[in-house]
Amino acid sequence: MKNNETTPHKGIYLLPNLVTTAALFSGFYAILAGINLQFEKAAAAVFVAMLLDGLDGRVARWTNTQSDFGEQYDSLSDLVSFGLAPALVMYQWAFVHMKDISVAWGKFGWMAAFIYIACAALRLARFNVQIEQVDKRYFIGLPSPSAAGIMVGMIWMLHDLEVAGKSLQIPALIMTIGAGLLMVSNVKYNSFKDFDLKSKVPHLAILGIVLVFALVQVDPPKVLFAVFFIYSLSGPYYWIRDKYFR
Repeated sequence: MKNNETTPHKGIYLLPNLVTTAALFSGFYAILAGINLQFEKAAAAVFVAMLLDGLDGRVARWTNTQSDFGEQYDSLSDLVSFGLAPALVMYQWAFVHMKDISVAWGKFGWMAAFIYIACAALRLARFNVQIEQVDKRYFIGLPSPSAAGIMVGMIWMLHDLEVAGKSLQIPALIMTIGAGLLMVSNVKYNSFKDFDLKSKVPHLAILGIVLVFALVQVDPPKVLFAVFFIYSLSGPYYWIRDKYFR
């Protein structure tokens, strides 16, 4: 008897997954650059991965090529680009020097890097599980790209100022563990997903956007670090405001 049921087409959509692959490559390149102590290139590669990560989902929606495979592939790419890469670059920039003080202090350094990676993995897993259950306007916990932004943004800015990570081991530890804990926290962050690109905005908004692009062009390390650092503090600020000053 002939089966009249349509056999599902096996395969993956090329365009969005191609963008995700490019993001994964950028994260991999950041790891290689970090191993070779090329911190400026490593930081830039993470930011490129960030742009591509924001693009692949939009490409999938614009072309109506969303898939479960694409979502899982994107999460694995994010773990490499925004979990493993920032932690390894931070380790090479600051934590690797901690073993020169003592063996125990050196172990504390690589444990801090591992804590960040584990928190990034937990954050991504929780996001995948809760994606249909939470308010789309907010992220629960600091998004992993933003956590990576403050990590590599700090390294890029200080490296550009010729400040060695060896002399900033304690701030590096605080930044790494703090970013990791914010990722797995229940603090809400604005997702900006309710922003409608088709809606009208004041003329000053366009001027503000132009100003941001100009500042990034003038001094990318400082501006990018400032933007992501302020965003990372916005969640705790609103949480404290709503809890104690409602």
